[in-house]
Amino acid sequence: PEQLQACFLDWVREIFKVSDGDIIAIDGKTLRHSYDTTNNRAPIHMVSAWACQNRLVLGQVKTDSKSNEITAIPKLLELLDIKDHVVTIDAMGCQKKIASQIIEQGGDYLFNLKGNQSSLHEDVLLFMESYLDKGMHQEVPIHTIKKVDAGHDRVETRRYWVTDEIAWLTQAPEWRGLTSIGMVEYEYDEKGTGKHHLERRCFITSLKADVDRFSQTVREHWGIENSLHWCLDVAFYEDACRVRKDAAPENLAVIRHIAMNLLKQEATAKVGIKNKRLMAGWDNQYLVKLLDLKPID
Repeated sequence: PEQLQACFLDWVREIFKVSDGDIIAIDGKTLRHSYDTTNNRAPIHMVSAWACQNRLVLGQVKTDSKSNEITAIPKLLELLDIKDHVVTIDAMGCQKKIASQIIEQGGDYLFNLKGNQSSLHEDVLLFMESYLDKGMHQEVPIHTIKKVDAGHDRVETRRYWVTDEIAWLTQAPEWRGLTSIGMVEYEYDEKGTGKHHLERRCFITSLKADVDRFSQTVREHWGIENSLHWCLDVAFYEDACRVRKDAAPENLAVIRHIAMNLLKQEATAKVGIKNKRLMAGWDNQYLVKLLDLKPID
C-alpha cells in the first residue's frame, strides 16, 4: 500500500495542478464491508484530501477506525503541498497540533467546533447567540450574509456570521494562527411533515473575517460528501465491496481514487461518473482517452 500510495502522489503532482487558493477538504470514510469477522478485523477507514475547486483526490491515508483520524490527518498533511491553500476539517480533526502543522506548511485552516473542544465550542456559541438573541456586545463588528437554496425537496436558508474580534477568547493564544470565529445557521422545513429544523455550527479559522470567503469555504467543505464519498458509493459501489484480504481493501480504495480523478477531469461526455464508467467499458476509444491524460494546468 505504501508503494502504491507513493505512485499515486507522484502521478497527481505530475498530471494535475491545484489552483492557487483552492480549498482542500479533509474527511474520512469507512469502507463498511471491508471487515473480516474471521480474523477479527474491523472495516478500514480512509482519510482523504479533496481539492474542491479542481475536484481531485490529492491523497489518502488508512486508519484502523474513525477515532484514529487525529493521528492520520498529520500524516496526510505531510504528503500534501498546502501552501497558500485553505484546509478544512470537521470536528474530529480540530486539534491544536494540526492547526500548528497547517500554519507551518504555509496554509490556512477552518475547523468545525463540536464536543471534542467543548469549552471552546461553548464559548464561541455563547458569544454568537448572545449577539443574535439578546442584543449583547452590539458594538463588536460581526459580518453577516444570508443565502437561500432550493433542492432535495426543501428550501434551506443559511445565515453566516464571522468576526475577528476575539481578544475576549481566553483560549485564542493556544491556537496558532487563529484569527476569526464564525457561526452558520441552517434552517428548513421538512417536506411532508412540516417539521421545522434549526441547527447552528461554530467554526474557528486562520482566515480574516471575510464573510463571503467564510461562507464559500464552509459550503465547499461539505461538498466532499457529495462530490467524493457519495460518488464512491453510488458509482463505484465502494460500501458494498466485500474484498477484505491483506492490503487489498486499501489498495482498491487508492485505485478507485485514481479512476475518480480520471473521470472527474474528462469533460467531453456530459454524463455522470457512473455512466462514464459504463462508457469506458463499452468503448475502447473512450477508455484510451481517459487513460491518456496529459498534464492539466
